[in-house]
Amino acid sequence: MSVCLCREDGMYEGGKTLEARWRISRVDLDALAAVEVSVLWYTEGKGDTDMQVHYFTRFEKDDLHRCGLADEQSLNCLLPATPLSYHGRLIRVKWAVRIRAFTVDGRKFMTEQPFYMVAPGSISNGTQSVVGEQRRRLS
Repeated sequence: MSVCLCREDGMYEGGKTLEARWRISRVDLDALAAVEVSVLWYTEGKGDTDMQVHYFTRFEKDDLHRCGLADEQSLNCLLPATPLSYHGRLIRVKWAVRIRAFTVDGRKFMTEQPFYMVAPGSISNGTQSVVGEQRRRLS
C-alpha cells in the first residue's frame, strides 16, 4: 500500500484542498473485503490520545472491482482551518492520510502518510511553520 501527496514538502494550508494518490499492490483483489481511506489528526504525548477523522470513505468488495484496484486512485479533500500541526515537548498534533485494507480472512493492514497542516495563507507568503516548543520553519 502506498500514499503519495501532491506536495513534496507535505505542507497544506488549513482551508485548502489536500490532493493525494493511493494504491494497493501485490494483493489479489479477491483477497480483499474492504479498503478504508481517511484523512485524520491525532495527538501524541502526555495524557490521553485524541483522534478526529476529517474525511472517510470505505470501498466494499464490489466497489474495489469497479474502481480497478491495480490503478492509482485519487483523493481530494477540503481541509478544515484547524487544528494546525503542533510539535511541543508534552504534546504533538499530527495529520495523516491513512489507508486500511481488510482481507476476507480477517487480517488488517494499514499505512499512513503524515503531512503538516499550516496556517491559511502561510505557504503563499513564505511564513509556513509548525508551531511548537521551538518554532520550526519548514521551507
